[in-house]
Amino acid sequence: MVISSLADSLVRGVETIGDSVSETFFEPVIRLGVTGLARSGKTVFITSLVANLLDRGRMTGLVAQQEGRINAAYLQPQPDDTVPRFDYETHLSALTGPTPHWPDSTRAVSELRLSFKARPAGLLAGLQGPRTVHLDIVDYPGEWLLDLALLDKSYADWSRETLTRIEARSEAAGYLAQVNAADPSGAHDEPTAQALASSFTTYLNQAREAGYYDCTPGRFLLPGDLAGSPVLTFAPLVVSGPSRRRTLQREMERRFEAYKAQVVKPFFRDHFSRIDRQVVLVDALGAIHKGPQAVEDMRRAMADILSAFRPGRNAWLSQLLLGKRVERILFAATKADHLHHAQHPRLTAIIEALTREARDRASFAGARTEALSLASLRATTEELRNHNGTELPCVRGTLLDSGKQAAFYPGELPEDPAHLLGPARNGADRWLGEDYGFMAFAPARLTMKPGDGPPHIRLDRAAQFLIGDRL
Repeated sequence: MVISSLADSLVRGVETIGDSVSETFFEPVIRLGVTGLARSGKTVFITSLVANLLDRGRMTGLVAQQEGRINAAYLQPQPDDTVPRFDYETHLSALTGPTPHWPDSTRAVSELRLSFKARPAGLLAGLQGPRTVHLDIVDYPGEWLLDLALLDKSYADWSRETLTRIEARSEAAGYLAQVNAADPSGAHDEPTAQALASSFTTYLNQAREAGYYDCTPGRFLLPGDLAGSPVLTFAPLVVSGPSRRRTLQREMERRFEAYKAQVVKPFFRDHFSRIDRQVVLVDALGAIHKGPQAVEDMRRAMADILSAFRPGRNAWLSQLLLGKRVERILFAATKADHLHHAQHPRLTAIIEALTREARDRASFAGARTEALSLASLRATTEELRNHNGTELPCVRGTLLDSGKQAAFYPGELPEDPAHLLGPARNGADRWLGEDYGFMAFAPARLTMKPGDGPPHIRLDRAAQFLIGDRL
């Protein structure tokens, strides 16, 4: 296994050197990873970003567009023949058709290549003609990213940490009763293993619905073609010592190690380790609506997510010797259109505070980070409504559940993010004296002028931070 691992590392090192030389001297490639936890809006983000980069009338914050240096943008087949293509056309149809609806969420890795013909800026503008720059967008579930933290844990450590973390959660009551009745030192019995894994999977799905973000292993939630396989048939047990052969504990331990080796490591090797720009989308408003425990859980998840990155600068020589590092990371609070624009600075301050620990570590390693609030596709309009002599800043849109139009005031976010993060860190059950509402809106019917992409909020600023320096 050691020889095989060394050989694999050597081969991939040679591939990395070849890619780096080609990108440096010929056609630059930006590999942009897009991730986030469930319902954070990854599919809509990618669809709207691509649509607005193809038709750039609304991308005034993208400097290369301001200066008229982008001659053309066009979609090409992605270079990775074994990775599914991101279904851009189907998703765009869902958002912009006669009866718009939100597209299906991310369930596996997919990729899309968008290529630009752009003139360089500065002194080179008069010496060089337009060059081709490729943007490879890699879409993957955030739940898979959290799995990278498992690589450094043993089965015993993971079991202890998991059972301690979930012991007070009502969603875990059924699984905990089942695991307490199991005998880890008893003989392995496949029906027992399957029942435990099934019960643990049920807990993970219920926990995610309840607003928890530490729902790993991620493939239990999105199994794909691995559903029912032994590599997904394990669960945490009450471990009190070393495992013995042919026991339930030993088999669970073996499958946990197989999950790391056959599922988590290939994902890191084939996709994640090749990314040099990253977007982490965060549904901060959804967490705030669910309460202090969800906010604290999200903060910890963001820290865990960044611990999986290798932040730093991608100098040419360091790419050759060390492989790629994530040099720019954007933390974006989505669904900003659910708030009146007057509250957007407060939402941005909250996402900055939520990700402070993660951003500080990335900045120390040499990566550039930024936090902002955005809406990939604007689904609401703004209005002021009089209520008891006070004008409330509301948003109006089509309700997702009923299809009716409604104006909505979600409450006022605090100026100081500590008023949210303090109770969250202290384990409060609910917000004191505040009620933050949340309403799900359907996408609005769109009428777009030629040359305009779908309406958005700050998507152009996100694009400028992520790729503007390479255009």
